[in-house]
Amino acid sequence: MTDFDCIVFGGGTGNTVASAAAAEGLETALIEKGPLGGLCLNRGCNPSKMLIEHARRLEQVRNADRFGIDASIEDVRFGALVREVNDELAEVAEEKRETKLAEENLTLFQEEARFVDDHTIELADSGETHSGERIVLAAGSTPVAPGAIDGLEDTDYLTSADALGLEALPERLVVLGGGYIAAELGYYFDAFGTDVALIEAEESLVPREDDDVARELTDVAGERHDVYTGYRASAVAESEGEITVTAESEGGEEITVAGEELLVALGRQPNTEGIDLDATSVETNDAGFVETDAQLRTNVENVWAMGDIAENGMFKHSGDYEGEIAIDNVARGESREADFAALPHAIFTEPQIGAVGKTEAELDDEGIDYAVGRAEIADTAMARALKLDRGFAKVLADPDSREILGCHIVGHEASMLIHEAAPAMRYGGTIDDLANTLIHAHPALNKVLMKACKNVPDDAE
Repeated sequence: MTDFDCIVFGGGTGNTVASAAAAEGLETALIEKGPLGGLCLNRGCNPSKMLIEHARRLEQVRNADRFGIDASIEDVRFGALVREVNDELAEVAEEKRETKLAEENLTLFQEEARFVDDHTIELADSGETHSGERIVLAAGSTPVAPGAIDGLEDTDYLTSADALGLEALPERLVVLGGGYIAAELGYYFDAFGTDVALIEAEESLVPREDDDVARELTDVAGERHDVYTGYRASAVAESEGEITVTAESEGGEEITVAGEELLVALGRQPNTEGIDLDATSVETNDAGFVETDAQLRTNVENVWAMGDIAENGMFKHSGDYEGEIAIDNVARGESREADFAALPHAIFTEPQIGAVGKTEAELDDEGIDYAVGRAEIADTAMARALKLDRGFAKVLADPDSREILGCHIVGHEASMLIHEAAPAMRYGGTIDDLANTLIHAHPALNKVLMKACKNVPDDAE
């Protein structure tokens, strides 16, 4: 058994913590069974956004006539572009591996491992055990595959990772789920010519978003795909190359939807079972996520958790932020606390969604008074230049202090527009600051935020 000063379990964002610990002189072990970079680099954010950008370019060419440009598409090298994207990212992951192998004080174990006790892990291939004075849990998450759907376990279905590697377009794709992964991949496959059907148990797609935003995206998606909201999948059957899904509404209405491929995108769960976390004393919540305090410490001394396994946002950018907290606290002995206030997020459909802070439903549930300001993207000068005819920005503000409680945007480049509201929220700015004090470049599209803030009434009605 080799003793380490620090063991980092997970090579996604955790790989930066391992490198920082090693740079501080700690003998550090990094455990990662797959390519370095984790879910985001290899099976999530990076490949999906790269492939979605190909889809957007294809759509732009198709719609070039709106700008008086005659254009035609001679060929789409779908399989080749998928290979190019995944090969490029595989090279990045390999470069990360080579870098780690060359770092002083860092030992990379690229294999499966499991916990034996609070501070000891066992490697699957060699059976070796290694202990660490400090442990960082960064083992990520895995796709949810509900056992309540009859026949699913006997069906050859796709996860999001599988879908991003498909080099042949399915003629018909059925998607279980309507969250951001389902919405993004539905748009991606549809743009390349696949007939897509989405089945979502809630009454709209992306149901965690503000209701107005969710309804708008649901309407847009409904113009592209078959969208079945308010239906929960109950059974799946596969026969002669076709997969049939049976789904039911709360009122008992039943539908059947069939396709060549089935994508299950019903959320993600913490990868605690995969690393035998039950062999430790680390506490988890009812959903299985590791519980941490503001310093990312677990209930076990010298054990920290970060990223998807700890549920603090479950975004790559929140994981990166947690990595900075972990570096200070684990590698440098500090007591830095995480502050997830004004954590933005984005959904990369077309149109995009950008959001930060509370939704109207959340404010209503919490009994918080608020005022609403809304502006249509179509009413901006840049919308005329871009020929945009839909989308909006919506601001929720405290009617007395005028501080921003939430901001929700659906429309062109919403993923960037939201970063005008996010820092204002983070540092106590008000809607009046954005409406009247900040000078907006004309005719930049972010003037829609200025208009939304101007439209917040002085007194909540």
